Amino acid sequence: MSSLVKEDLQKKLFKPLSQNLYEFIEIEFSVQDRYYLCVSVTKSKEVKIIMVKHYRIGLDEKYEVTKKWSLKDLQKIDGKEAETDNPFFDLHFKKVYSLEAYSCASKYAFARTVNKLNHAYLKKDLQIVNFDSTYINDDSIWSSNNKDCLVLMRICFYAFNLVCLSLCPLPL
Repeated sequence: MSSLVKEDLQKKLFKPLSQNLYEFIEIEFSVQDRYYLCVSVTKSKEVKIIMVKHYRIGLDEKYEVTKKWSLKDLQKIDGKEAETDNPFFDLHFKKVYSLEAYSCASKYAFARTVNKLNHAYLKKDLQIVNFDSTYINDDSIWSSNNKDCLVLMRICFYAFNLVCLSLCPLPL
């Protein structure tokens, strides 16, 4: 489903703006409408963070840009609490925007994409705080293109280690 939405967003909104959509997550912003937080790159290699409102008129899907920021203006991404599984985070521009992602995994997917594009295009010292850095940085052994599987991989690794340890005989 999300790949269909991504294709539709790219075709109807980002391609006419001459931008390439890299990542989008659904955010809880309004009860009536759907909102997405998108990360895109312009032809001039400028990274944009865009809030998009999604609504329907009849059978036609419509998208409207409600807020737009440049990555160079982003000072910090605050994940609120790294130790708990929560979807809340803050984007610090000149003003702080408190957002709620659809899930904790999508919050991390957004932060990973912003971090990756920052390293590729800006190379500025972007603060990403209150996130588990194991899941944010590409240089970790857990990095993967299957972004939402990172947590599951780590849990399976620990479970496998526990099973192996429990089967080892104790020395007498």
